[in-house]
Amino acid sequence: MADVIDYQIHGDDLQLVEVELDPGEGVRAEAGTMTYMEQGIEMQTDTGGGVFQGFKRMLTGESFFITTFMNSGKAKRRVAFAAPYPGKIVPFDLDSFGGQVLCQKDSFLCAARGTEIEIAFTKKIGAGLFGGEGFILQKLSGNGMVFVHAGGTVIRKDLAAGEELRVDTGCLVAFAMTVDYDIQFIGGFKNALFGGEGLFLAKMTGPGTVYLQSLPFSRLVDRIKAGITFTHGGDQSRGIGGIGGSIVKNIISGN
Repeated sequence: MADVIDYQIHGDDLQLVEVELDPGEGVRAEAGTMTYMEQGIEMQTDTGGGVFQGFKRMLTGESFFITTFMNSGKAKRRVAFAAPYPGKIVPFDLDSFGGQVLCQKDSFLCAARGTEIEIAFTKKIGAGLFGGEGFILQKLSGNGMVFVHAGGTVIRKDLAAGEELRVDTGCLVAFAMTVDYDIQFIGGFKNALFGGEGLFLAKMTGPGTVYLQSLPFSRLVDRIKAGITFTHGGDQSRGIGGIGGSIVKNIISGN
């Protein structure tokens, strides 16, 4: 049984979630996401079930270790966790998903103690070969609150039985186990060459809930890379302009 925790999400585009723990309660979190914790909170860092569990988490983009924050005091205490890039924190109760939910790799932020964080490979060959970011997923199991982070704006879609939704694989955040996940070729010569959306899309078929993000981290990184251009053999920096470009150039070069 997972601990029953209270929480509050602060902020708009750079959010953090503050979790309130009763004495003896705990919350599991991705290493390096903790922002602050009150007196009486103790950290317990381990692999979350052995070396093999640590390596499996690394495949999903998470760290080798996971940290449990326990309230060892005699009064309620708070601990907060921040998302690693601009976007939203999505809270949901695993009970409403039948005890299990699939998430995009590296989206896990924190969860009530008792929640299991595992690796989940897609079951279909097409999804595995062409799914890109959607090939390796995280499976969160339990009956408590979990929190995942997403880039940009988060949209919830409740699909009826047989209803289909085609999505860029990177825009998936989380979806119920009842949703069928497959990869579909977009079709059309001009679409494939000039569409700019990639050759394959994820086809989600209901029933079940799907959470989407408007700005996947990979897309944000690609835009930043495209905006940074340096001239060869000189100090001039173009793309992000002036002093800002020089600063980024020095950071990348290690100066």
